[in-house]
Amino acid sequence: MNQLDQSLSQYLLRDLKIKDRVIRNRIVLSPMAGIGHIAFRQLVAEYGGFGLLFTGMCNAKSLPHENPEVSNVFKWRKEELGYLVCQIFGPDPQSMAKAASRIEKEGFFGVDLNFGCSVAAICKKGCGAALLKNPELSAQIVKAVRNAVSIPVFVKFRIGWENKVQFPVDMAKRFEAAGADALTFHPRIAPDRRSRAPRRDVIRLVKEAVTIPVFGNGNLFSHDDCIRMIKQTDCHGLSVGRMAVARPWIFAQWSKHFIPEKDIFYESASRYTKILQEYYPDHIAVKMFKKFSSYFCGNFKFGHQILKKLLHAETMTDIQNKLTSIFESDPEILEIPNSSIFDL
Repeated sequence: MNQLDQSLSQYLLRDLKIKDRVIRNRIVLSPMAGIGHIAFRQLVAEYGGFGLLFTGMCNAKSLPHENPEVSNVFKWRKEELGYLVCQIFGPDPQSMAKAASRIEKEGFFGVDLNFGCSVAAICKKGCGAALLKNPELSAQIVKAVRNAVSIPVFVKFRIGWENKVQFPVDMAKRFEAAGADALTFHPRIAPDRRSRAPRRDVIRLVKEAVTIPVFGNGNLFSHDDCIRMIKQTDCHGLSVGRMAVARPWIFAQWSKHFIPEKDIFYESASRYTKILQEYYPDHIAVKMFKKFSSYFCGNFKFGHQILKKLLHAETMTDIQNKLTSIFESDPEILEIPNSSIFDL
């Protein structure tokens, strides 16, 4: 074990208090639309090494009446509720508060309010990052949710719509004053998506502006990235998204010194196909695996070619057969995934 491994693990395995609860590990799964569903979370949980998992984005307006038996998103295993945070998006305090109440009744660890998604379809509804255009309404939503539940309230947000560093600092203070218990900060402006590098210096400014925990998020692909994030921002924890999808065992690798064997890539993808089939009909499982594939294929030197093969699959059996064929050719594995494939 080298010094870098040891120092990262020591940081991650320190207890962190969030409201009146304590997590034993400071690395968490970022909420990701279309990815953070029950099947993917189970795959990650089988490797372990994380503090919290977050669901994908759930629509606050439909959530109070959502049936977990038929929902593709608002679905969970009882054994994961103790470390599971449900993320919701919505345009107003009333719907967000009602959704949060349902989340608390179901026994989730916490509720996460999305003020960060910059996808046009979400922003056009006045949700996600669009709410950062109305700071007062954003704070009212946090306050309404805080008044509706006793579980921890998380807020995920970004710099805003302009590259002005004082804005997220002011928003962080607003969120804390309104009752947020923890923040996840993605240091990019909304129009950027991922076209420019995240501004980690702004994470430090946000962290220094509040007394509640702040999780740093953005381009965490390696041990070095994690160490740099910690040193540059002094954040309380790390929120990992795309790298966790590419390598679902990464939490265990970074926090618990898990050493993956070369065949873990085939084994994890094959295992994932089986988990998907436990929860979803074939056509939905295929769609979900293809969403995962663009991240997974970033692990390989000729990942674009591998991705094309998987995207042509029509059934889960077809996907399983293609995986067998792909790994029989022993694809070359990259030390750090090619993130250019992730957003295809």
